[in-house]
Amino acid sequence: MISLLRAEPHSELLFDTRDTPNWSERFAELALEAQDARLKRFYRVLPAAPETSVSQVPFVALDFETTGLNPDEDEIISIGLVPFTRQRIQCKGSAHWIVNPNRPLNKESVVIHGITHSDLEQAPDLEVVLDQVLNALAGKIVVVHYKQIEREFMDRALRERLGEGIIFPVVDTLDIEAAIQHRACRGWLNRLRGKRPGSVRLGRSRERYGLPAYQPHHALTDALATAELLQAQLAWHFPPDTLLGEIWQ
Repeated sequence: MISLLRAEPHSELLFDTRDTPNWSERFAELALEAQDARLKRFYRVLPAAPETSVSQVPFVALDFETTGLNPDEDEIISIGLVPFTRQRIQCKGSAHWIVNPNRPLNKESVVIHGITHSDLEQAPDLEVVLDQVLNALAGKIVVVHYKQIEREFMDRALRERLGEGIIFPVVDTLDIEAAIQHRACRGWLNRLRGKRPGSVRLGRSRERYGLPAYQPHHALTDALATAELLQAQLAWHFPPDTLLGEIWQ
């Protein structure tokens, strides 16, 4: 049963972010190092500083559908993104692209995401829409549910097309939920009761906050679901003055 009572924000840090770079400073360096003009423009728009309150941070939820789970062998086939803040989802700025992976689809992935060969026949290569994607991400903190997918696939895709990769700060709602679940199971009484952390899959995580169930495995819908999940996590578990540097990676 989902509790209708909002949890009190917790002052304890969920995880150690001391090794996370100061991304605003790192972007200034990357703007000088990047060779591709599109990447230079992206890095020149500095993200918020770590001491910025999360209530003042512009976020963008990002989700990919791919031909598989291995970035060395698979490709991005759809991109969804939704800009938002701690208080508001900015649906007007949302975007969705289907891109051609230039390789055959496997049956297993088609069953999951529902994108077929006919959907991709006239779709552009990722490089064609890259400017639009980077412009939508520039200056915002990317929010994902399982950071390896979006970070590794984007980096690999750009290395193949531009000869150089990309890095960017993320807030990972999966990591946040996992830390929350593990914190809730601490203590000898919980161990005695055999309490275990709950699932951190996107749908199951949303259920804990009373968020509606969405059909999964559509990049735009999953991006919206991730944006709503972070808003709920911030409202339930973090003080209003939480700093960006406490949750980004």
